[in-house]
Amino acid sequence: MKNIIIAIDGPAGSGKTSSAKIVAEKLNYVYIDTGAMYRAFALAWLRSGMEFNTNSFKSIMENSKIELGQNESGQKTYLNEEDVSELIRTPEVTKYASSISADKFVRYSMVDKQRVLGQKGGVVMDGRDIGTDVFPQAELKIFLIASIEARAKRRLAELVAKNIEVSLEEVMDQISERDYNDSNRDVNPLRQAEDAIKLDTSDLTIQEQTDLIYNLATKIINSSYD
Repeated sequence: MKNIIIAIDGPAGSGKTSSAKIVAEKLNYVYIDTGAMYRAFALAWLRSGMEFNTNSFKSIMENSKIELGQNESGQKTYLNEEDVSELIRTPEVTKYASSISADKFVRYSMVDKQRVLGQKGGVVMDGRDIGTDVFPQAELKIFLIASIEARAKRRLAELVAKNIEVSLEEVMDQISERDYNDSNRDVNPLRQAEDAIKLDTSDLTIQEQTDLIYNLATKIINSSYD
């Protein structure tokens, strides 16, 4: 069977991660959460106590080991062999992840790692620049969008489930700021690839958006036999 690369991009809370995980599982593909890599690096910086600049980032990159793993519960993120899958989802890490990912050195270093992870295909990779910069040759590119309110409600539910107290208004403000930073950074900004398929998930369930992406993927995979 043809192993393709599926790139799912979009702003925070649009459903990238949930959809990518399910599609990967249904196709028996590897799921790669690129955002987790930037979050892990942000955590490494927070722990370092170093200044917020490229020189600090270079030092941290040289002395940090960021890995993605899989187990029965899904993808795990490791920082220097420590499972930080939950720690990287805290508001403090979220606050800095976008700014750090805009640094040219960090961005290019992570993109190189991501290309190695997905170069053989058979992967579903989600992020902000997968279809435009990491894998512009991906056979299927999806760009998810949703209203800020819909995205904030989803993120709020995730935080509440983890006993993190925050208001809907605060989450909406954070998402708006993240949207602006991701779309206006100099290096690999968030944008839709010309050949990406746009899906508005504001009123879609995870099952509905997953089915749409899965069906598109199977058509491409099966076309190799025509």
